[in-house]
Amino acid sequence: MDFVPKKMFFTAGAGRHKEQLHSFELALRDAGIEQYNIVTVSSIFPPGCKIIPKSEGVKLLKPGQVAFVVMSRNASNEPNRLMAASIGVAIPADKNEYGYLSEHHSFGQTEEKAGEYAEDLAASMLASTLGIEFDVDQSWDEKEKLFKISEKIVRTMNVTQSAICDKNGLWTSVVAAAVLILEENGQAFVTEGGKP
Repeated sequence: MDFVPKKMFFTAGAGRHKEQLHSFELALRDAGIEQYNIVTVSSIFPPGCKIIPKSEGVKLLKPGQVAFVVMSRNASNEPNRLMAASIGVAIPADKNEYGYLSEHHSFGQTEEKAGEYAEDLAASMLASTLGIEFDVDQSWDEKEKLFKISEKIVRTMNVTQSAICDKNGLWTSVVAAAVLILEENGQAFVTEGGKP
């Protein structure tokens, strides 16, 4: 089997509990991915990969299945602390080329700021691979215009979850994830020879 994902969906969630691990599980549950054995992978958007809705993606996975994800996560029990977890994506115009996903987690950033930062990070990594010259100190708006003018980056986006930590000190966790779907012949995961 070729282990290049053909589809991908994005999701995010938050959870609160007196135990940090349980707050993380509740964040995964809020994101709709708690029933999988999650393996985190690095940040390449596969060539030709199709972004699908989460509702379609979860139908291709089974409880207990190993699911490969690019994940950002954050947690704190500091009362009233603002935090975020974000995944940014930059997709090249040439569908035969790979793109980039970025993981960003922060404290004190709004959901919008964290999302923009993650998107900028993914686009910057892709731009450097494609040979697009840019100033790292430019604002995102300036870089985005440059990327679009170059006609080498077709799309950027992000999925972000922010939360304010519980005022009574419960653990609060946030997650953002890109879930990769290994699909061949209509099955989500098949090993060599067609046997699960």
